[in-house]
Amino acid sequence: MLLPPHLRRHICCCLCFHIVSSNLTPDSFFSFFNLQVVNGIEIYSMKIDSKVTSRFARNVITSRAVNRGNVHKEVFFDVELPKTAFITNFSMTIDGVTYPGNIKEKEAAKQEYEKAVSKGQTAGLVKASGRKTEKFTVSVNIAAASKVTFELTYEELLKRQFGKYEMFIKVKPKQLVKDFEIDVSIFEPQGITELEAEGTFITNDLQNVIKKTFSDKKGHISFKPTLDQQRTCANCSQSLLDGDFTVKYDVKRTTPDNLQVNLTADSFALLNGLNLHGKCQGAVKIVNGYFVHFFAPTNLPQLPKNIIFVIDISGSMSGREIEQTREALLKILDDIRDDDFLNFILFGSDVHTWKEKLIRATPENLDEARKFVRGIDTEGMTNLYGGIMKGIEMLNAAHEENVVPKRSASIIIMLTDGQPNVGISDTQDIRAHVKKATEGKYPLYNLGFGYGVDYGFLEKMALENKGLARRIYPDSDSALQLQGFYDEVSNPMLMDVELHYPENEIAGLTKNSFKHFYDGSEIVVAGRFVDINQNSLTANDALSFTTQQDAEQTAKAFQEQEYIFGDYIERLWAYLTIEQLLEKRTAATGEEKENLTAEVLDLSLKYKFVTPLTSMVVTKPEDYDNQAGIADKMTEGIDIFSFALSKKPNVPLMYPKRKALCGEHLPMIQPGEIDGDPHFIISVPQKEDAICFNINEKPGDVLSLINDPVTGITVNGELIGDKRANSDTKTQNTYFGKLGIANKHLNLKVTVTSEKITIQNGNEKTAFTWLDSVTLQQEGLTLIINREKNLVLSMGGGASFVIVLHQVWKKHPLQQDFLGLYTLKSHKLSEQTHGLLGQFFHPIDFTILEIHPGSDPKKPDATMIIKNKELTVTRGWQKDYRKDPKHGVDIPCWFVHNNGAGLIDGVHTDYIVSSLF
Repeated sequence: MLLPPHLRRHICCCLCFHIVSSNLTPDSFFSFFNLQVVNGIEIYSMKIDSKVTSRFARNVITSRAVNRGNVHKEVFFDVELPKTAFITNFSMTIDGVTYPGNIKEKEAAKQEYEKAVSKGQTAGLVKASGRKTEKFTVSVNIAAASKVTFELTYEELLKRQFGKYEMFIKVKPKQLVKDFEIDVSIFEPQGITELEAEGTFITNDLQNVIKKTFSDKKGHISFKPTLDQQRTCANCSQSLLDGDFTVKYDVKRTTPDNLQVNLTADSFALLNGLNLHGKCQGAVKIVNGYFVHFFAPTNLPQLPKNIIFVIDISGSMSGREIEQTREALLKILDDIRDDDFLNFILFGSDVHTWKEKLIRATPENLDEARKFVRGIDTEGMTNLYGGIMKGIEMLNAAHEENVVPKRSASIIIMLTDGQPNVGISDTQDIRAHVKKATEGKYPLYNLGFGYGVDYGFLEKMALENKGLARRIYPDSDSALQLQGFYDEVSNPMLMDVELHYPENEIAGLTKNSFKHFYDGSEIVVAGRFVDINQNSLTANDALSFTTQQDAEQTAKAFQEQEYIFGDYIERLWAYLTIEQLLEKRTAATGEEKENLTAEVLDLSLKYKFVTPLTSMVVTKPEDYDNQAGIADKMTEGIDIFSFALSKKPNVPLMYPKRKALCGEHLPMIQPGEIDGDPHFIISVPQKEDAICFNINEKPGDVLSLINDPVTGITVNGELIGDKRANSDTKTQNTYFGKLGIANKHLNLKVTVTSEKITIQNGNEKTAFTWLDSVTLQQEGLTLIINREKNLVLSMGGGASFVIVLHQVWKKHPLQQDFLGLYTLKSHKLSEQTHGLLGQFFHPIDFTILEIHPGSDPKKPDATMIIKNKELTVTRGWQKDYRKDPKHGVDIPCWFVHNNGAGLIDGVHTDYIVSSLF
């Protein structure tokens, strides 16, 4: 189940409950949006308790429910939390008995979880990731007249952007809650200068419910609406609490009395020759042998910047993507200062530049730049290597020829939505060339547009070149996302900042060298002392100071547990160390990666953090039906679609009517898919490319798509046609209007049309429509229907399938509703699998030669060598509708003509069968 994306950054969490009756039928769905007590279950308390100490936040989310019915019910506890946060604890308390979570190495946790699952009934966890968040979900059965308490703890270091720290809380209880509270306590030894709280759902009446106080070092926010204040109207049972609640604050930046700043001549060079005496707002906290140093100077003159935008204009960027890119670039041009230098590099099949060299952003040049941006359009394929290398060469030349100021910051921002397929296309080779060319001189920021990009490649290349990667989500606000990222890096204040500490005193130092310091941000360095009793620190080179911690004052502060958790500096150090080691691990290989993995795992287990290398398992003893849950940490670049539910045989689990989001962002599906009229798209991962072909047969024909005699799974599809032939082309396109998926070993058959879904288990039949939102679990079958979007089907624990519903305008003169088919876990099918699609579930290789212009100037032809045959193929794009069922995402591929002749085994008519089953 994947959550919808959100824009906010830093701390965020979303609370909601799903209540499921054990004996529901399709006709007994209920809505829990408008009831306080839903079918016997009452959610009577929700509380978010956050403590922030020196930017490090510990958040405890507690929710309580009671089953007031006379039969057992199932409750799902959902929390949406930031990707950068680490879960540190989870527990369930049932009838006064607490079942804590245990954090273990991922494989060990998985084995413990599966052992519990194999014994019987299980509570499952769905993992998902969105823009800034990931979702924790766990369920539990509650006996009649019983209570359950869920408690989840997670920790995160708040990062400063645009001059403020921000805590973002997604509020969505989905019903009226008797005791609802958000309580945020902040302790900042530097002192708090401002504190604010706001919510997108806050009305004039609710504004008075937000209680805000702060003075000197302490701040407090409380939001505790009554039942009546939560109502949308006086007599309504719907809740107003649906939206974003945000807390923002900043700290004092004056130099503390106990911080003496002495800058040496060498440090002037490191800090651009600026005399920072009196301006250096550094703060050091020392607790129990650990220290953290916050460095965020203010009132510095802004550095001129030299910025090159490297923009992908390949065919897959056509339409909304390129329109939003133009929109964002025009807004960015409004913010560029007249002492900046800039240029644009466009790459499709070829590389184009706006100017031959970087030029100054004078008003006249900016007007010319706007005219150029408005004319940017798409063409060709993806020569990413050529585009990025041209940008590096241009910056090198600008510095060598003194075109740009000596004291200026150079930045490359690249935006792409695809994978390199012209010039050098091997991503490892590209990374090696780029790293050699930049020599660490310019930070590279890679923005991956949408889900078709190789995000892992972009991230590794950015990290190797002192930058970072971001995914730009293909939504209506993509232009704002692009502009927002630019705003973060548009104001460099310092270059090549290095903070040095005495080696004989410090161990375990986190990253202390930074290419740029940006206005409104903050540099954070942490470490631990060799002598745990040490309470002073001397730094040198870039920043020379001595600080003496007031032990008595610190001890007194720690007595105020309302605000402080005592080991926070040590945990902050561990958090920052793990985060940076994971970042290094992303681009590492071989022995280096093994060593980093071992170090991260050791720290994760020691400090009980759920990281990408660990998981948390919650297991109840056998007298509670062996229920178990497992929490995993997501990694960017991989959208996870996972669930673990084991119910009693033939007892379907029906979720109540709610927005089921399972298919909004499905994972990369290998290796084949079918969608369109009908388009077959075959991914070839080792080539980082795809092959596609069409099948043109008449409506009513049934095609064998997948046939595995070992697992017993077959998938066949029946064609439908346009309502009539196109009056212009005299042709009638065909699509899949009916799919039949069967497992003969389980005697299961599922028929899917654009109107309904029918399940036949032996002689028993169950039917649903596309208006239903359903999760069904029974022996050998899992079926999830996402209302009017898609369904996910798995039979016998083997391969799974996603069927996308395409609905067209009912009065469309030609088209009618049709279906698309995508495969999940195809590796679980046997080597004997065949069919129009199934034959490509085995490794396939090809070579492309002699790329030359074709009949369409935007679609070159080439010779493909495959299966010892030479085929003439055309470069084009096909639609992938997994992410965007309405518009689709363009996927580049080599198109094989004549019904896949030469690519498929035999001829396409060999795959026509008599019926769906």
